[in-house]
Amino acid sequence: MNSQQTVGIVMIEDDAGHARLIEKNIRRAGISNDIKHFADGTTALDYLFNDVTGPAHNGPALVLLDLNLPDMSGTSILEKIKQDEKLHRTPVVVLTTTDDKVEIQRCYDLGCNVYITKPVNYESFADAIRQLGLFLSVIQVPSADDA
Repeated sequence: MNSQQTVGIVMIEDDAGHARLIEKNIRRAGISNDIKHFADGTTALDYLFNDVTGPAHNGPALVLLDLNLPDMSGTSILEKIKQDEKLHRTPVVVLTTTDDKVEIQRCYDLGCNVYITKPVNYESFADAIRQLGLFLSVIQVPSADDA
């Protein structure tokens, strides 16, 4: 049995059609990591921070984050992730319809790793996810002792 931790993908996207398209393209890129989909920020934050199977308790994740959610702003989720002692190294890819330069800069200032505006060119998205997959396969997962 392989003891290496795999990186889970947490997708926070309220549009079911966009979520299916994103997952389809992640799979097309050859990424087989587990994907947990959340349609609102409240449930996603509960999973990220409190669920015993979630990243704060059970290892690394990659977060795909929409900014326009029904219950809170994606920037507040991004801020919470990046301010948390256990999750601050979590890569966050913002995937949203907002192309406002001020909002984009705010996300980078808060610590997002990549900002992609929808509708995206899904070939480019698949290539970016494939590269992230290569990155995720070699990422060094810090042990609890290193924290």
